Amino acid sequence: MSAMSAADGSAGPAIVRSQAIAAFLEGAGVEYELIEHEPTMSAAAEARAAHYAPEQVAKTVILRDRGAFVLVAIPSSERLDLHKLRELLGATRRLRLADEDEISREFPSMEVGAVPPFATAVPAEVMDRALLGQQRILCPAGDHRHSVLVDPRDVVRVSSARIADVCMD
Repeated sequence: MSAMSAADGSAGPAIVRSQAIAAFLEGAGVEYELIEHEPTMSAAAEARAAHYAPEQVAKTVILRDRGAFVLVAIPSSERLDLHKLRELLGATRRLRLADEDEISREFPSMEVGAVPPFATAVPAEVMDRALLGQQRILCPAGDHRHSVLVDPRDVVRVSSARIADVCMD
């Protein structure tokens, strides 16, 4: 089920991106609400613009390890603990944050900084346990003007993400 506020048409590609995310969620049988807000450049700003607490907003962290991409969803109020993630995944010491050029090449249909933890060729591999404590979480919808509100258990279901504590203590 979707609920989207009317756009003035000036968003152009942003509408196409968010519609693709909505179509993916509908096809996967996920109930969602598509939310349009002022453009934001961080998960914390997205939380403020959409009027949600930072712990209810999922931040997708994109990393690389030996040429492979790894996506991790954590609350926007938290910081990823690379040591915990390396141990969980059995990753090498080369596990690192992907840079903007790598992200734009790997996820060309998404704006850098607005990749959702699902609906991509590389779905989230890990979701931080704290997000499951929320009834619904706000995730990026492919651009900086739209987000989707979803049940975190649905994100786990459609991405096959592992649940773990991967944030700094």
